[in-house]
Amino acid sequence: MTDLDTRAAGRRGALRRAAPALLGYAAVRALGLLALALWSAARGKSAYTLLTARWDSLWYTGVAELGYGYEVRLPDGDVHSNLAFFPLLPWLERLGAAVGPLSYADAGFVVSLLASLAAAWGIFAVAEHVYDRRVGLCAVLLWAVLPVGVVQSMAYSESLFTALAAWSLYAVLTGRWVTAGTLAALAGLTRPVGLAVTAAVWAAAVVAFARDRGRAGADGAHGPPSAPGEGARRVLGMLLAPLGAAGYVLWVGHRTGDGPLGYLDVQAGWRNGFDGGAAFARFVAEKFTSFPAALAGAALVVGVALLVRLYVAGVRQRQPLALLVYTGIVVLLALCASSYFGSKPRLLLPAFPLLLPLARALARARTARAAAVVCGVAVAAAVYGAFWLNGSGPP
Repeated sequence: MTDLDTRAAGRRGALRRAAPALLGYAAVRALGLLALALWSAARGKSAYTLLTARWDSLWYTGVAELGYGYEVRLPDGDVHSNLAFFPLLPWLERLGAAVGPLSYADAGFVVSLLASLAAAWGIFAVAEHVYDRRVGLCAVLLWAVLPVGVVQSMAYSESLFTALAAWSLYAVLTGRWVTAGTLAALAGLTRPVGLAVTAAVWAAAVVAFARDRGRAGADGAHGPPSAPGEGARRVLGMLLAPLGAAGYVLWVGHRTGDGPLGYLDVQAGWRNGFDGGAAFARFVAEKFTSFPAALAGAALVVGVALLVRLYVAGVRQRQPLALLVYTGIVVLLALCASSYFGSKPRLLLPAFPLLLPLARALARARTARAAAVVCGVAVAAAVYGAFWLNGSGPP
């Protein structure tokens, strides 16, 4: 058997192991789309329009169709520029429209559907590698039944980013450094939080170098610390990882004439910035000034506490450093940014390692009980997603 045959057999085996998780994920998402279609029809709305032609979806398709340079000046002086939107999803939308009969919106929807499946597979691969196959299955299902999981089926960049991030992290965990760096660079072309993937690659690589150096010191100066060429591949992965985000940010600075920090000015026009969580804290505190808004405030406090508890659980369960660094930065950027507060739940979608402690607990339960829990939460999430998109929706 040749090396190519071995790799192909390995990929087929990996797909067979992941198949139950992917089928379960597809079933949950199909339920969510069915609920959305029924709810939207009852309200005289188009479910497909809600998924592909509202909110940020319109900005992405605008970039795909017309390129960068479009902006909206609001009466309060704010400037909403499409330079705030990273280019990989619009590029894929343009490619999909160029090679087939799809519109840009159609292509965005197809990309998100395929990317969500790739993300589910990546989440399974990471969880299976760190724990086992059953935990991987539970992790995928938990990601599918998140209350804002319907965003995974929208022409947004969350699914694409999560797929790239998950597979980059898996490549780190399995020592495929060039692949990890390449996928991190693509993640950096997808969303600003691509910084988290780059940081994960760098942190894991630095620890690996330190471990090799310690091993070499223990074994003597003449023994190779690792496989031949691995150090060079690791360095190459580190160099590749930041290229996507850095390249786009520098290009925006050049385009606007504002230098390397020009992208921050673009984000400021959307009232986005990093303030350490001060604006979010004020937002939560204001909820407690009246009733029943105080109930929402209490729910937000409980939600943040749950995020912290899940992260601490990951630390205690000795999750790999790459996962902890990645998750910590995703959560930090989501909670400590001064962006629109209704966006924060979907900004947390890529933080899938937070689900691993819950997946471990669910995996230990009896199959019938675990299935009942997942089915119940899936129904609730489908109903909530339909209600949400037909209401305020994800900005």
